[in-house]
Amino acid sequence: MVDSHASDPAYAAQLGWTVAPAAAQAERVEPAVSPEMRLLRPADDVDSPEVTVLIPAVNEEATITEFVAWCHDGLRAAGTIGEILIVDSSTDRTAELALAGGARVLKTPKRGLGRAYIDALPFIRGKYVIMGDADCTYDFRQIGPFVAAMRSGTEYAMGSRWKGSIERGAMPALHQHVGTPVTTWILNRLYGSHFSDIHCGMRGITRAALYRMGLESQSWEYASEMVLKSVRMGLATTEIPVTFYKDRNGRLSHHKRAGWFSPFQAAWINLRAMFVHGAEFFLFKPGIALLSLGLLLTLPLSVGNITIGPVTFSLYWMLIGLTMSVLGLQSIFFGCLAAVFLDYTGRARQRWRQVFGYTGTVLASGLLFALGFGLSVAVLVHYVTHDFSLPSPASVIDHLGIVGLMFMIMGFSTFCFTLLLHATEVHYGDRSDVEAVG
Repeated sequence: MVDSHASDPAYAAQLGWTVAPAAAQAERVEPAVSPEMRLLRPADDVDSPEVTVLIPAVNEEATITEFVAWCHDGLRAAGTIGEILIVDSSTDRTAELALAGGARVLKTPKRGLGRAYIDALPFIRGKYVIMGDADCTYDFRQIGPFVAAMRSGTEYAMGSRWKGSIERGAMPALHQHVGTPVTTWILNRLYGSHFSDIHCGMRGITRAALYRMGLESQSWEYASEMVLKSVRMGLATTEIPVTFYKDRNGRLSHHKRAGWFSPFQAAWINLRAMFVHGAEFFLFKPGIALLSLGLLLTLPLSVGNITIGPVTFSLYWMLIGLTMSVLGLQSIFFGCLAAVFLDYTGRARQRWRQVFGYTGTVLASGLLFALGFGLSVAVLVHYVTHDFSLPSPASVIDHLGIVGLMFMIMGFSTFCFTLLLHATEVHYGDRSDVEAVG
């Protein structure tokens, strides 16, 4: 039978799927929740599995039989009842061989590695999910530690080739010594995590956490999305040492099949996922530094030029300080909004709404704008009363005018940010309800 999630109308509608009739689901070859997919069940299909081994596959007939056998060995060694679910987009005999070996096969169009995992969600029956590749590069005879970790309360068990072993020739030198270590370091700096191998393809996650995670990536970046969302969600996480083998003779990796540029494209889209989901890292703290330096340049000069040794800090330094202050404040505000938009727990949203309470912040921004306007009026008055000419750059009036302009910009920016922050509280009803009424 198709898992109960697959026949949940609300869940299916959320993902844009349609549910097959109950009578059709009872067939050996089951129509899936989308006309483009169908589920094939083996003759010795298991009931109520504790573990789902979830594997996307494209043209892996050279290794799929041995891989499925490895999975059965690993499930027996772990002392668990499990299912093997192959998400297949092959044009060769991969599906036929997997089915003969005792695996379930979900036939889907070829739409990307991440999309394969998304397509499989309604068909996962196990409480625990173990992911990987069907090419026998990861040893699925050793899934016991993943199962044990999740039974003990771990929600996300990340495999680590660096804590395990890498067979000589299994990874290109550029990947092993540059690509993976560098991108892992970047992610750890962005998110304050401590992973040793963010690109390991073998990983375990509870089905409940996987559903809550809401994967969106369609391609290779699913790997980074899972890692960074596990941090955002505060999942109980551990790393499991794994063994990584080189490709079997005659088999080409998917990167090699796609061409020389494929690894670089995969690295770029993974970095994009890291940066987008960690946007506040580039905004909030740098913004504080920029604002502080800008104010340090601007405010002391509000009473006139200051000379320190051979250097005279003049009106032009104030303009630099004004620019830095405005950019810094905007960066802080964008960082706060990014934290709110990317917030899974709701704590960031609550914290920033308390810090920038609507009434107090709007009043403060209005007062700041009014103060700035008052300081800037002095420059306008001088301009009108002195034959439409500005005061000299050394004049205190000009200096106060620059401070006034800065206060006006900062006051208005704060007001706009406050509106946007509190607009995140606004919610509408289900669009389907509106369409039904229409």
